[in-house]
Amino acid sequence: MIKVAINGYGTIGKRVADAVAAQYDMKIIGVSKTRPNAEAFIAKQRGYPLYIADISKKPAFEKVGLTVAGSVEDMCNAADIIVDATPGDVGATNKPLYEKLGKKALWQGGEEHEIAGFSFNSSCNYNGAIGRQFVRVVSCNTTGLCRIIHEIDKEYGVAHVLAIMVRRGSDPGEIKKGPIDAVVLDPVTVPSHHGPDLQTVLPHISITTMAMIVPTTMMHMHAIRITTKKDVNRDRVSELIRQHPRMGLVKKSAGIKSTAELKEFAMDLGRQRADLYENCIFEDSIYANKNELCFFQAIHQEADVVVENVDAIRAMTGLCKDAATSIKMTNDALGFVPIQNNH
Repeated sequence: MIKVAINGYGTIGKRVADAVAAQYDMKIIGVSKTRPNAEAFIAKQRGYPLYIADISKKPAFEKVGLTVAGSVEDMCNAADIIVDATPGDVGATNKPLYEKLGKKALWQGGEEHEIAGFSFNSSCNYNGAIGRQFVRVVSCNTTGLCRIIHEIDKEYGVAHVLAIMVRRGSDPGEIKKGPIDAVVLDPVTVPSHHGPDLQTVLPHISITTMAMIVPTTMMHMHAIRITTKKDVNRDRVSELIRQHPRMGLVKKSAGIKSTAELKEFAMDLGRQRADLYENCIFEDSIYANKNELCFFQAIHQEADVVVENVDAIRAMTGLCKDAATSIKMTNDALGFVPIQNNH
């Protein structure tokens, strides 16, 4: 039983904690918070021991009925591996602690590739993470790109990818950014960071990415054009997506043509937090002509990296040395099957 600590119990951290707790070969030994907020009460309700970075704030937690188990260093010392889910750039400041304690740790896509020297996607380079001390799970958008591009590359060879990311303005529970009435180029320059980020996992892929932010909180949407080395077949592409454990086809019969309807569908399916762990690829959008492939895919920014974190834990700790086996174990424990199996 691998003892897992979650350093940063926020949007990603709370989801990873629940996903880890669902696995039969892992156990949550603690989660960390910087202040006593609603998520801290959820941790208490889940039975996760609560640790804090600044132990001088212990009275503030205990005043509202939150028991503090100790400091973040205490938590990390008791763990076999730490999932760092702190905000972007904060995780880098935690690395010296993990090194001092000699612990394995994995970070999220908000950190630079160099923090771990290895960027992870379970469908692409699981074996490369086996036994590593440090790993970085790539961002939600990069995760979605890696999955589909890798499959197309294996089948047809990828000559070049053009991917346009239409990104959500903020997460549903985030109010700091306030109302937005704009489409923001993020960045104005080309490429966006997503292409170089993908190349940390798939270095041989030629890709150009562009990104913008729009006033929505639901999900990201990708418009993707792949130039292949061999002529591409639409039916075969659909089959590859159906066969992949982390990709889903949104069929015409569902009548879904928006991220809002996708989230509603996930909610009606009874998915925890209405999370969509899979790429949601719109079957009707798939266009294949000679060596040109185009499609739309929706990516749930809060969820698709969650399952990747679980697989990374297995690889790093040597719990499982086969990607397909770990992916199936993770999915099964969460009761997760891709959306096309539900409509």
